[in-house]
Amino acid sequence: MRVGLVGTGYAAKLRAQALLNDARTELVAVVGNTPAKTAAFAKDFQCKALSSVEQLIEDNVELLVVSNVNSGHSNVVRGALEADIHVVVEYPLALDFAEASELINLAKSKNKLLHVEHIELLGGLHQSLKQHLAMVGKVFYVRYSTVKPENPAPRKWTYSHQLFGFPLMGALSRVHRLTNLFGEVMAVNCHKRFWAREAEFYQSCFCTTQINFSSGLLGEVVYAKGETMWEAERKFEVHGENGGLIFNAQQGVLIDAEKTTPIEVGSRRGLFVKDTTMVLDYLFNGTPLYVSAEESLYALKVADAARESAEMGTTIEV
Repeated sequence: MRVGLVGTGYAAKLRAQALLNDARTELVAVVGNTPAKTAAFAKDFQCKALSSVEQLIEDNVELLVVSNVNSGHSNVVRGALEADIHVVVEYPLALDFAEASELINLAKSKNKLLHVEHIELLGGLHQSLKQHLAMVGKVFYVRYSTVKPENPAPRKWTYSHQLFGFPLMGALSRVHRLTNLFGEVMAVNCHKRFWAREAEFYQSCFCTTQINFSSGLLGEVVYAKGETMWEAERKFEVHGENGGLIFNAQQGVLIDAEKTTPIEVGSRRGLFVKDTTMVLDYLFNGTPLYVSAEESLYALKVADAARESAEMGTTIEV
């Protein structure tokens, strides 16, 4: 299968290596933002460097992997689908919920794969959560916090409103991990704050969101990064009527009335390779994928409600 790649960053490199190592695919060409970086990438991964997505689409590729900045996803995906090309795209599919929904409908009408990557579901943390969730009884509260101090903050696309998007849309896995585990959401209340010395990039952001699930569960998501953050945190807490699950980075414990039991958490390595392999297994053998575009779209709907809540200062029903 002839494959084209859009992007030259970290995820794109892992995708390219996975494609080179799979006998079922030929990495044909890559398109990036800057000619020098694109040429170097193409040399490293033995493919052509092209100057536009249009050229890539016209190069008879059968699968397009989209690994560029968040704001560029939707236009590239649309162009590929309209040209009858299968698509793999890193989350989020789009920074606009209505546009993402349109793209999913377009893929269905074209009978083409539209796979939105959510490797957080494949990682050791999520697998451990699923394995031990029943042990804590009825869950009533969940908190997921990722805080990344960076001083000085980088002047890069992940610190740009336009390129990254609203924090919980740009970092959609934070919401998707909860909707995957706990299902339907009833309402969302979100507060955000940004610190910026210039228009193009901000230096810090802090975003906290309460998610009320239809089951009665209350979820809280904290996403923060930049120069006004002082201690790194990557923590997932699950509080149930019979016990709790606490994960700090890659270390987890199950707590109940009698004891605290360590939980082994699997590695985060190799997840892009695993995702790529599963996509090819689906395309070649019909093996079911681990996530659907509709599931990603629902998480995007919840994240969009958080954006609206933060902007309007009120709770938004989903």
